[in-house]
Amino acid sequence: MKNKNSFIASALGAMLLLSANGAFAQSAYKEASNAFALYTQTGDIKNLDNARKQIDNIYKTRRDSSKTRVNVLRGMVLSSLAYADSARTIKLNADPIDLTYQTLDKIDQKDRAGYAGEINYINQNLAAALIHRANKSLQEQKFDAAFADFSKVDALDAKSGDVTYNLALLATKAGKPQDAINYYGKIHEGGNMSAQQYIELANLYDQLDEKQQALSTLEEGRTKFPEDKSLLFLLIDKYAKNEAFDAIVPIIEQAIKLEPENIELNYLAGYANENANNIEIAKSYYSKVLELDPNNYESNLALGLINLNAFLKDSENQESQYNAQNFLLKANEIKPYEINALKSLALFYQKTEDETQLDRVNLLLNQLTN
Repeated sequence: MKNKNSFIASALGAMLLLSANGAFAQSAYKEASNAFALYTQTGDIKNLDNARKQIDNIYKTRRDSSKTRVNVLRGMVLSSLAYADSARTIKLNADPIDLTYQTLDKIDQKDRAGYAGEINYINQNLAAALIHRANKSLQEQKFDAAFADFSKVDALDAKSGDVTYNLALLATKAGKPQDAINYYGKIHEGGNMSAQQYIELANLYDQLDEKQQALSTLEEGRTKFPEDKSLLFLLIDKYAKNEAFDAIVPIIEQAIKLEPENIELNYLAGYANENANNIEIAKSYYSKVLELDPNNYESNLALGLINLNAFLKDSENQESQYNAQNFLLKANEIKPYEINALKSLALFYQKTEDETQLDRVNLLLNQLTN
């Protein structure tokens, strides 16, 4: 009988202890909720820290730490601390960002639908805290850490164009061009590509030797930003390298209006139009180059050759004969040992039957080519 009474007393004691613990947990949860509500009203971080302390009081047993509502409230508190206490004035046993992730892991997926607003609140705070930490890492040139935090923000589906762009830039710095292209692709899908981003994406395609993709990217950027100077000039350069002179002709005049005294642009305009058989327009651009720089070898030679071709077709064309001689001699004066100018002069003297000058030029050519 004595043993029976002892057993009953022990059981009753255990029940009372459980009841007391439950009541304590309920009271602490209520105090944590009230302190957190007060924080949302006042913004006072002391109330937030009080909420954290109260929730920690009931987060000691396995049973309480597995309750969904407790973890949801703890996640809201810790994520708020992660964002509001960016200087980390409140000392914890781990960073509140990491503690928030640990808390979220304890919430079953099946239970999250019932707390959609609260989970969204936690994710927003996490994203803001991660962005702050990532930007600090960027300032300290800790690119791997910044990339890791921005990647976490991206995984939270924060839908921030700035975050995606930062990931693209960091992937580029890390030598991951394909990853960077994927992030630029997300920006493109959102319809928010800037002119500079089109240029950066084109450069990435160039790194991967995807020349057509690079060109198409610049063409699309040019269509979207027709007044952007950098896009225009880069596209012209790309066309020139691909010898797509017909594509240069319609757009180079706009570039020259932006930089009318740019010698290279004016020469390219002449060369592109010459290749497109717009001879008179080509001559006007070459002449513009010579107004800017009378000793420009390329334009003197180009005008010499245009006039030489006209003279070779029509020996009665005295104007072409005169211009061919003048421009070719000028080119030869600028670069006395340049083969192209010497060969052109040889053709000219052969046509005019000037044997003395032809012998002189051929002698020099033989010396240079043998």
